[in-house]
Amino acid sequence: MPELVYVNYRKYDGSLHWNLRMRRLGEDEHGVWLGLPANSVMRKGHSPEVPVPEAHVILFPREGWWTAVFNAAPRSTQIYCDITTPPQWVSGTEVTMIDLDLDVLLKREEPAPRLVDEDEFAEHQVRYGYPADVIEHAAGTAQWLMKQVGAGAEPFATAYRSWLALVE
Repeated sequence: MPELVYVNYRKYDGSLHWNLRMRRLGEDEHGVWLGLPANSVMRKGHSPEVPVPEAHVILFPREGWWTAVFNAAPRSTQIYCDITTPPQWVSGTEVTMIDLDLDVLLKREEPAPRLVDEDEFAEHQVRYGYPADVIEHAAGTAQWLMKQVGAGAEPFATAYRSWLALVE
C-alpha cells in the first residue's frame, strides 16, 4: 500500500490553510506526485472535512514556487496551480508550503488558462507584510505558469495522466 503523506498548505502568518493526507505515487523528472482517490476528504484550517468527489493528483516540483493539482473529469477545473513558497519536505511523510494566494487554472471547456485571486494577493501583501522578494517570486511564477500551461508544456500536457490513472 502506498505511503500516506500529510500535505499542509499554510498562510504567510503560519496558520493552517488547506490540508489533507494523500498517497505517495512516485517521482519523475517533474517532481513528487501524490494522489487522492475520488470520494476522499480534505479540510481548510481546522474546519470540518470537505468531500472531494473526483480523484486528483498533486505535483510538488523539486524547484519552484508552485504546486499543481490535476483533477479527474467531470470536475470543470482540469489544472489548478497554486503559487506557493517552494514545497518543503519536513519528513518523508509531510510536505508543507505557504500559499501565496495567486492561482493559475485551466478549465476543461476553455482554451486558455486564467490567473485568479489577484485581489487576495494584493490584500495579503499588506495584511501579512510580504517581503519584496516574495512578491516578485509569486508574480513571476504566476506569469511563467500562465505561459507553460497555455502552451501545453509538460507536465501540464500529458505527463500527469499516468499518475492520475493510478488513483482513478
